[in-house]
Amino acid sequence: MDRISPSKVRYIKLGAGGDWEKWCIENGAIRLGYESPYHRKSLLGQWDKVREYWLNARNGNEGAATRDINQIRDFYELSEDDLWITFYQRRLWWCRASREVEQLDDGSRIRRVIGKWSCVNVLGQPLAIENIDGRVTKVQGFRGTICGIELEDYLINKINGVIQPEVQKAKTNLAALKNSIKDLIVGLWWNDFELLIDLIFSASGWQRVSVLGRTEKDIDLDIFSPVTQKRAFVQIKSRSDLSTFEHYISLFEEYEQYDEMYYVVHTTDFDLMGFELKDNIHLIDIDRIADLVINSGLVNWVITKRT
Repeated sequence: MDRISPSKVRYIKLGAGGDWEKWCIENGAIRLGYESPYHRKSLLGQWDKVREYWLNARNGNEGAATRDINQIRDFYELSEDDLWITFYQRRLWWCRASREVEQLDDGSRIRRVIGKWSCVNVLGQPLAIENIDGRVTKVQGFRGTICGIELEDYLINKINGVIQPEVQKAKTNLAALKNSIKDLIVGLWWNDFELLIDLIFSASGWQRVSVLGRTEKDIDLDIFSPVTQKRAFVQIKSRSDLSTFEHYISLFEEYEQYDEMYYVVHTTDFDLMGFELKDNIHLIDIDRIADLVINSGLVNWVITKRT
């Protein structure tokens, strides 16, 4: 998709309580309530008459009538280059709409979407609510129908797949940190490496049933997840080749009491490309270990161990 460069951005609530969301997304339209007998005058831009109607409907409340008219005018007058957004199924959806406004039998009006609604950016990446600044998503609580948004430039960049400079800087720094952590992990004494993996599983919510490494050669950690009610077999290796990995898979499959196996190794002598793992067998390599160290808040622990 081509990048967008709208001059205006508007959020539109598609029906009371989102009643029209599914219909509008599937049928390629934006839809406005505010039923009045003045659709034709709205098309002609005769807003004084429309305002008179809404002022009467709002019992003379000038502020409320002005807010009504502003929203209705946006619906009728925004250009085909301007951007409309809404939220549906925890994603941000965006579109541009043709200028023609049609009135439906129920008195509501629609503008047809140019192309279709999209919930991905121009690079094809999903626009999930959890990855969007809250100053944008807060418009979901707007009590009217159409409104502007904060951070228009940010939103346009988000849809265009443009990373904010400060975000790119943080990503670069995080990648450098990860590489440094990987070097530190590889240099850990084997006993400290096993302790690190134990801490990672504990920080992830697993409960240690027992540590068997010194008395039971097949298993280093026996752990249980109270959330999933699953018990796991953990084998920790500083270095491993493929035959050793396959050996532990065979051992795991002999134990009926375990639901999952985790094979944790920071240095491998084999390439996993093309190696098909079963859903309940997990190999955690140095890249994943470094991610888990960072996400579990164990960076200082690793640094201290290597200091």
